[in-house]
Amino acid sequence: MATNKPTGAQLVISTLKALGVDVLFGYPGGAIMPIYDALAGSGLRHILVRHEQGAAFAADSYARATGRVGVCMATSGPGATNLITGIANAYMDSIPMVCITGQVGTHLLGTDGFQEVDFLGLTLPIVKHSWLVRDASQIPAIIAKAFAIAKEGRPGPVLVDIPKDVAASFVDSSDMGELSAYVPPAPNAEAIDAARALIEQAKKPLLYIGGGVHMADADQEMRDFVERTGIPLVATLKGLGTVPTTHDLALGMLGMHGTRAGNIAVQETDLLIAVGARFDDRATGKLSAFAPHAKVIHFDIDHAEIHKNRRADVGIIGDLKLALPALQPKMPDISEWVKFNKANKWQHRFKYDAPGKGIYAPALLKYMSEVAADKFIVACDVGQHQMWVAQHCEFAQNKAHITSGGSGAMGYGLPAGVGAKLALPDHHVVTVSGDGSFMMNIQEMATLRRYGINLKIVLLDNSSLGLVRQWQELFYEENYSEIDLSDNPDFVEVAKAFGLSAFRITQRHEVEGAVDRLLAADAPTLLHVLIDPRENVWPLVPPGASNAEMMEERWDEPIDSY
Repeated sequence: MATNKPTGAQLVISTLKALGVDVLFGYPGGAIMPIYDALAGSGLRHILVRHEQGAAFAADSYARATGRVGVCMATSGPGATNLITGIANAYMDSIPMVCITGQVGTHLLGTDGFQEVDFLGLTLPIVKHSWLVRDASQIPAIIAKAFAIAKEGRPGPVLVDIPKDVAASFVDSSDMGELSAYVPPAPNAEAIDAARALIEQAKKPLLYIGGGVHMADADQEMRDFVERTGIPLVATLKGLGTVPTTHDLALGMLGMHGTRAGNIAVQETDLLIAVGARFDDRATGKLSAFAPHAKVIHFDIDHAEIHKNRRADVGIIGDLKLALPALQPKMPDISEWVKFNKANKWQHRFKYDAPGKGIYAPALLKYMSEVAADKFIVACDVGQHQMWVAQHCEFAQNKAHITSGGSGAMGYGLPAGVGAKLALPDHHVVTVSGDGSFMMNIQEMATLRRYGINLKIVLLDNSSLGLVRQWQELFYEENYSEIDLSDNPDFVEVAKAFGLSAFRITQRHEVEGAVDRLLAADAPTLLHVLIDPRENVWPLVPPGASNAEMMEERWDEPIDSY
């Protein structure tokens, strides 16, 4: 029967449009079919991924690249559960995302109906907020609130689970309601004064920059603070690029695979200024030995982070865009401290003249980032290659480095590249992956082909689970258990079967020409790079050790051609 009344599903789509959504990622199915029916012809750009996990990862990456809320959709049951890894990834890295899932009809809830799962209950620990919608007229207000919650304070994912009959029902009237604009709390003036006093008394201050700075849109304020104070800095995996990694005062990443100069600075500092960082185990190593001589100033938007892992002498909760400009210390003479760190940075700089004729992955990655320059965006998977990217690529901006941090989710790189390239089509977006990670979401090459997404892929292939193999070599007496991937398919032929361009290199002299060819390609292209399976990531802080106890690189044997 014809009616002018909208359905709940139509309200989903109209609300997304009203909130400024222009692209979303998903995969249809039975319970979410009314919403996909309303999606057709709506003007919204929907990207049909080939696995729901790819939808969540792509939406996550799109949010990181744009600063907006990423949106993904899936049906009930296995469709929804396939989103869970991506939702957990966004939660761990504080990424704003709204996940819309279909659910079985309300009359089937609790009956173990076909493709029924309590998705609200399953995701409670990994979302900021969630709804099971029972009244279609509330859909606009709920979705608008979901977007607001995803962005405000410490960002994160929000779930809206919509039963099929609710989506299909007609609505007499509804609206989004009035949402008061979120205003981040202003920093406490007394805390700012206390922080200022500590800085003015310090002889060896050090900035410890985390991903929260970029999430607060305070990159420029952070850069201004560095220029104003001249304080050296280290960064977390997610903090890289907030201040350009080539900056004179930047000592690189700290922690398990951080730079020696950065970790030495942390161990020597008398005042650690943590900005949007959470003192996680990969950064701190043995927590009781982390920055042992330092007082701590801790900036964060999340009250729960202050004193959680490390007691702060001064905790400053509030908007970094206000807090950093408000902190105007009269800087003491720290010239000897700066000189000390610059000398360490030079002395312990990475070297790229590895012996042998085989391809040295760190040198390839460094060259690629230099050539792509300010237009370089990497969507990185998880493994040895992830650490090499963090150590050796140059990042002019934080959004240039998109990777799974807290979750460490293999399979992130390819769908993340989809999201990042759609967000930043004029940039050199490159997925860097390993052969283990790449196989986990390899199906998304079909998404690249379907939509003509000109993503470039660098696949570093050592025919093994490299990071696990490295730990087994160093800490498990070379008991190599279930890390052999020598039966990988021919990745060049696989890529070509998906309709991508692809080529392979095996020798060091091929690197520059191959990278240039890859970046110049006008279609999605895979560069398959064979590397020595014995190559490890150095330096490395052993498990249970302090960051001062770094194991160093060994080049005892040549890296030969493959």
